[in-house]
Amino acid sequence: MAKYNDPLALGRADPYVYKHTDGFYYFTATYPAYDRICIRKSATINGITDAEEKVIWRKHDEGVMASHIWAPELHYIDGKWYIYFAAGESEKKWEIRPYVLECTGQDPLNDPWIELGMMKAHRTNKRNKNGFDRYSFTDFSLDATTFEHRGKRYFIWAEKVHRRFGISNLYIAELAAPNELKTVQVLLCTPDYDWERIDFWVCEGPAVLKHGGKIYVTYSASATGQMYCMGMLTADEDADLLDPKSWTKSRYPVFKTDPEKKIFGPGHNCFTTGENGEVLCILHYRDYSDKYISGDPLNNPDRHAHVMEVTFDENDAPVFKM
Repeated sequence: MAKYNDPLALGRADPYVYKHTDGFYYFTATYPAYDRICIRKSATINGITDAEEKVIWRKHDEGVMASHIWAPELHYIDGKWYIYFAAGESEKKWEIRPYVLECTGQDPLNDPWIELGMMKAHRTNKRNKNGFDRYSFTDFSLDATTFEHRGKRYFIWAEKVHRRFGISNLYIAELAAPNELKTVQVLLCTPDYDWERIDFWVCEGPAVLKHGGKIYVTYSASATGQMYCMGMLTADEDADLLDPKSWTKSRYPVFKTDPEKKIFGPGHNCFTTGENGEVLCILHYRDYSDKYISGDPLNNPDRHAHVMEVTFDENDAPVFKM
């Protein structure tokens, strides 16, 4: 079994690793100051730890994209590099929305990036004043990811049901372009179990894994302290992915706090492939209880990126165990 650096990256929450066709791994994550987006490039997973971190974009001084730069994800779509990330405004820091960057060349560390603005909702008859679906991205929205399946590209993200209710759901839609939805949002997951409702009612941080004829979506639940944990949705690869009935939610967390192993608040993971073809889950957690943190755990930079090799049970379903 491969041995991986532990942690993989200090102080890097919401880690995302993309293995490109050139064989290199590209790593990005939430920067502790919430003010920039960085990328590391490495020939190996362990090389990510000491790889040079290149700043490719910084927050605006005012207006939109001026605060809370969170959870960037790097994707290569139709021959171009894109980054999806969440950001707030300078005066309204909690007006979090998903935004898109596009690289003008093939070298994401050194070629210029341009802003495509906020993610665009589906153009529909039931629309807001700008001509788009009046529900998608109209409230606190973040943690966007994308994946391709059978010629279609899908987009999954977390969005709150009207701020006063404070419920963060997961939604799925098909993409028309890397920065625009083709369909209206479909409710994929809502926090209806007790372990998804600790301090906050949350489903967020989706990550997609295809294996053994199934499509798995892991997600993170509850507040960002040691109650944070990973849930999982499952659909058959032949199912209609935009039909909520196609998805089954696991009754209990698939990975959660384990004090004996000094794992506290694991979550917001991604999946990639190791150098030997093994399936890897890259996630973050703290190595101590958040009862020792003064103030909001969200403002504490001690969530580090770690590597977990995924195994599979007798039903060929993923098993998450350090």
